[in-house]
Amino acid sequence: MIGAFKLPAMRNVGKFMIAVAVGISLTACANSEQASSQPPGDPTVGAKAKPTASSAAPTTVAPSTATQSGGQECSVDDILVEGAPGSKPKITIPPACAAPKTLQSKDLVEGTGAAVTAGVTMDTHYLLVTWSNRQEKDSSWDRGEPYPLENVGKAQVIDGWNEGLLGMKQGGRRLLVVPPDKGYGEGGNGIAPNETLVFVIDAVKVT
Repeated sequence: MIGAFKLPAMRNVGKFMIAVAVGISLTACANSEQASSQPPGDPTVGAKAKPTASSAAPTTVAPSTATQSGGQECSVDDILVEGAPGSKPKITIPPACAAPKTLQSKDLVEGTGAAVTAGVTMDTHYLLVTWSNRQEKDSSWDRGEPYPLENVGKAQVIDGWNEGLLGMKQGGRRLLVVPPDKGYGEGGNGIAPNETLVFVIDAVKVT
């Protein structure tokens, strides 16, 4: 192809140089547009799920954008949960206390069926409320079907679930308060970074 390229006549050198310059400019613009069209990043980056190595810890940690109400630290016993097992609950977080810094759990209803041990499969219903704004974020009840979970203890979910579900029994209902380091951490995964998560979880079926 190089051998077939013919230099333009001298009187057309100016036009040729302009055409080359325009071509380079257009190519640069095209490359720039292509780069800017790439996604900014995988939405799971920063999540504390076991299988995602959100891996290397940052050298500097940005302050949380989730305001975790000040005051004395709450415990799981300070959180009010209303509603019967099997139905969507209502979670009320006290307004004037700070989020717990450790994973906390409380059995609201003791199940009578099979126990949740490492490696089991279970179906769950759950409601998630975020601590900083006391607002509902997600609910399996709203989707109309339980959320399946395989290999509990090493399931592809946050550490707060893998640790916090152990010991439940089928038919039980548990309240979990999950700190950021056992939730989605700084990455947020669709919620505010460094958010404390409050779950009510029903163990629908354990096998």
